Amino acid sequence: MSDDFKGKRIGFAMTGSFCSFERCFRQAEILREKGAELVPVMSENVSEISTRFGSNEENLKRLEDICGRPVISDIAEAEHIGPENMTDIMLVAPCTSNTAAKLACGITDTAVTMAVKSHLRSGKPVVLAIASNDSLLGSAKNIGELFNRKNYYFVPMLQDDILRKPASLVAQFELIPEAVAAAFDGIQLRPIIN
Repeated sequence: MSDDFKGKRIGFAMTGSFCSFERCFRQAEILREKGAELVPVMSENVSEISTRFGSNEENLKRLEDICGRPVISDIAEAEHIGPENMTDIMLVAPCTSNTAAKLACGITDTAVTMAVKSHLRSGKPVVLAIASNDSLLGSAKNIGELFNRKNYYFVPMLQDDILRKPASLVAQFELIPEAVAAAFDGIQLRPIIN
């Protein structure tokens, strides 16, 4: 399992767990430092909503600066990912439970869900970095469904605050490079939930 990503094209898709953005941006920087070419994707909400974790313009610019190319932020643009063979692996970081549910149910209504669907048409791996306050409640069945799907891999996750948010799971974002390298080899890092 090599974490040298020279020549690897990684789709870097972000959904709306805004409090996780800084950690995800750092992992994008690390992937670039390891030689990856990143294809940036943001859901429409991420590209249009400003929060206390940064304005939409700041977040777009930050990802574009890291990746060195414009962010794909609509369904029409994202549809080209598969047919144009733009990615070798797709990483969704952070991946909300809403996005995981849509992927589990085959719903394609955002740039990110289209990016994943388009990428999967060639049977290539998808890595999800879950970040959700209800992962162990209503969203558990959708995440469980994806555990059983071919080509889906997960960044190991943990309960981030068992007292105040007992149903919350958050990816160990610092394991993204290792999880991506493992997925390239068809391996799921374990334990999935710490």
